[in-house]
Amino acid sequence: MTIPNVNKQNILDALKKIDQDGVPPKNQSTKYDLVTEDGKKYPAKYVVTIASNMDNFNSLEAKSCLEHLGFVVETNNIKYELTITADAVVSTDEMFSVEDLGKRGDMCKPLKAYFQSADGTVTYRKYIKSERRNTNQTMPRIACQLFEKQISEMSIESRENFPVCQYSSSSKLIKGIYSGVEEYKKNCGNSLEFCVYHREDGRYFVFYCWNIFSTITFVQECLKRFGKPGDKMVLIYRDKEERKDEDIVNAQNSDEDLKIQVDNFNNTYSKMLIKSHNIIFRGAPGTGKSYLAKEIAADIISNGYYDSLADLSDEQKTQVEFVQFHPNYDYSDFVEGLRPKVNDDGSMGFELQDGIFKKFVNRARKNYEDSLKSHEIIEKELSVNEAMQEFFSNIELGNNKFKTVTGNEFCITSVDDVHINISIPGNENVKRIILSVDNIRKMLESDVKFTKVKDLRAFFGQSFGTQQNSYEFVIYEQIKKKKVSSVKVTSSQKTRKNYVFIIDEINRGEISKIFGELFFAIDPGYRGKKGEISTQYANLHSDPNEKFYIPDNVYIIGTMNDIDRSVDSFDFAMRRRFRFIELRADARSDMLEDLEDSIKNEAINRMTKLNDAILTVEDLNENYQIGPAYFLKLKELSFDQLWTDCLQPLLQEYVQGMYGEDAIMKKLAQAYGYIDVKENKSDESENKPDVMENKPDAVSQD
Repeated sequence: MTIPNVNKQNILDALKKIDQDGVPPKNQSTKYDLVTEDGKKYPAKYVVTIASNMDNFNSLEAKSCLEHLGFVVETNNIKYELTITADAVVSTDEMFSVEDLGKRGDMCKPLKAYFQSADGTVTYRKYIKSERRNTNQTMPRIACQLFEKQISEMSIESRENFPVCQYSSSSKLIKGIYSGVEEYKKNCGNSLEFCVYHREDGRYFVFYCWNIFSTITFVQECLKRFGKPGDKMVLIYRDKEERKDEDIVNAQNSDEDLKIQVDNFNNTYSKMLIKSHNIIFRGAPGTGKSYLAKEIAADIISNGYYDSLADLSDEQKTQVEFVQFHPNYDYSDFVEGLRPKVNDDGSMGFELQDGIFKKFVNRARKNYEDSLKSHEIIEKELSVNEAMQEFFSNIELGNNKFKTVTGNEFCITSVDDVHINISIPGNENVKRIILSVDNIRKMLESDVKFTKVKDLRAFFGQSFGTQQNSYEFVIYEQIKKKKVSSVKVTSSQKTRKNYVFIIDEINRGEISKIFGELFFAIDPGYRGKKGEISTQYANLHSDPNEKFYIPDNVYIIGTMNDIDRSVDSFDFAMRRRFRFIELRADARSDMLEDLEDSIKNEAINRMTKLNDAILTVEDLNENYQIGPAYFLKLKELSFDQLWTDCLQPLLQEYVQGMYGEDAIMKKLAQAYGYIDVKENKSDESENKPDVMENKPDAVSQD
C-alpha cells in the first residue's frame, strides 16, 4: 500500500518524539532500521507509524516510504520460524499470510527444516545421494520420510485426491501424489513444478512443489491424518532480498567501520575465518580440508545462503580463487613477474604481469575502495570511464594521427585495461611507447586543470619529466574535448564484499620464495594502507611509487598435511600469521551423507576400525589416519577396490621400511575388512595334506 500524507518533516518530527519518549518493547526493530547521519538507528515501521498516525502497513512498505523520502534504511539479518501443526500454521514473519502463500513464498529462502514429535524427539531429513540440502523440497520430503508407510498403503484413488497445495482459501486446491514423473505430467500438465521422493522400495512419490510455502497444505494434511497430537513441522527461513546487501554491512568512513554479521554464516569455521582473516586446516589425508575450504568460501561469499561454489552466481565466483602450491611455484606465479611477450613487430620481449594472488587482491581492493567513495566520486568515475570508452572506440587504431606540443606525430595502435600502445614514426630513437591507462584516468578524475606538460610532473610527484608525459597530455586533452553527459548513479555507495583465497597444499611450496615481502602485508594486524609495501618489481610499474596492500575484505584459507615428506617444515614467520586448525579423521564424517545409507554406515564402520588399527602401529599416530574423503570414492568403487587401488598404496608408503612391514599391512587389511582371495587360496593349499605321502612307494627302476 501507499502510505499517505507523510513527508520528510513528518519523519524528522517523529524521530524527535522517539528521542523523547523512547521505543516501546513491542515496537523494537525486527527487520529494518532508519539510520541517521550521526549513526542513530530507529525502527523503520515505528517511525512511519508515528509520522502517519496509522499502522495498517508492513515493515517493507515502511522501508519503501522512508527510502522514497531520501532516508537511509538498513536491513537487519532476520531469520523466521514457521510452525505447522495439524490445527494451525504460525510464523514469526509479520509479512507471512496463509491467505497469500504464493507472493511471500517467492521472496524467501529455506535455511533448515525438521519434525518435532509430541515427546520432543527431533527428526531431520535423511538425505539421499546427490540430494541438495535445505531446499524448498526438504520439508515435504521429511513428511514423506516419516509417513512413507501410511502414504504407500493408501489406495491409488486416495493418493490422487490427497491435498497438496492451496495458496489461499479462494484459490484452487491442488491434489495428487503420483508414482512417477510421467504420471504426474499426465495429470498435471507438462510442468517442472514437482517434488520427487525416493521410497525405500525403489518406487517414487511425485507431487506439486514450487516455492518454499507451496507444500504447507501437504505437510499439514500429513500431520492431520498420520501424526499425533502435539506433533509439529518447523521451517527456518529468511528473505531472498537480503542477499543483495547482506554480504557485509557498508563501510562508511574507515577500516574500523567494517561490521560483519557472523551469525548469518552456517559453517562454524566461517566465523573463525572472519575473526582471524588467515587460517590453515591441517590434518590426516582425506579429512576433507579442501572440500571444507570451498564450503566456507561459498558460505562467506553468499552470506550463509549456499555451501557449494557451484551454486554461486558468476559475479560471486569472481570473489573466490583457488590455487595449489608445489615445489616449482614462485613469486612470479603468485605476486608478479616478467613474462615473455611477442611485440607488434614480431620480436620477442618481456612484460611485467601480475600473478594470481595480486590480480585477486586488486579485485577485492577495488571493491573495498569503492565502498568508501561518496556518491559524487562514483558519479565522476563513471563519467570518466564513459568518456574514455567513447574516445577509444571512435578512433581508428593505427591510423588516426595526433601531435604533441612539440609537433611529434603519433598514433594509438592498441588499448587494453592497463596499457595504451602508441607508435611514433618520426622518432629515430624510440618508435613505440607504452602509456598508462590509469594515469589518464587519474588526470580526468582530478580537479586539476592541466595546461602544459610540466603540470603532469607535479601531479604525479615526479622529480623529472618523462617522454610519456607529452603523449599522455595530448590524449587527456582529446578526451576532455568530448562532451559527455553525467552518469546517474542508482546507489550512493557500493556494497563491500568478502573475497576468499584458497591455497591448497600450502606447505608444498617454498613459502618465503612465493610470498616474498607479502609476509608483512598478509598479517591480520597490518591489513589496509598501514601495511602497504613496495613489491620487488615496483621500479617497472608505470608509477614506481605505487604501493601494494591487502584490504580487510580478503580472507585466506590454507590446507596442509603435516606428514607430507616432500617439503621442509613450514616457515615460522608465516606460522604466526595464520591460525592453525586441526581436522581429525572423524571430524568430517558428515561428508559421507552423499552416500546411500547402507554404504555410508559400512564406510564409517570400516574407517573407524582401520583408524583404530593405525594407532596401534608403533611409529604411526593420528596424523596418519584415513579421512572420509577417501570413502567418497565408493560412489564409483567397491569396498575392495577402494582398498587395493587407494588405501593400500598409501598405507604401504607409511609403513615402508618398518620391521614386520607385511604383518602390519595384513593387520590393517583385516581391520578394514579386506580379504585377499589369493592369500586365502595360498593358505588353504598350505594346509592340505601332501597327496604323495599317501601313495605307495614307487617301484625301483634298478
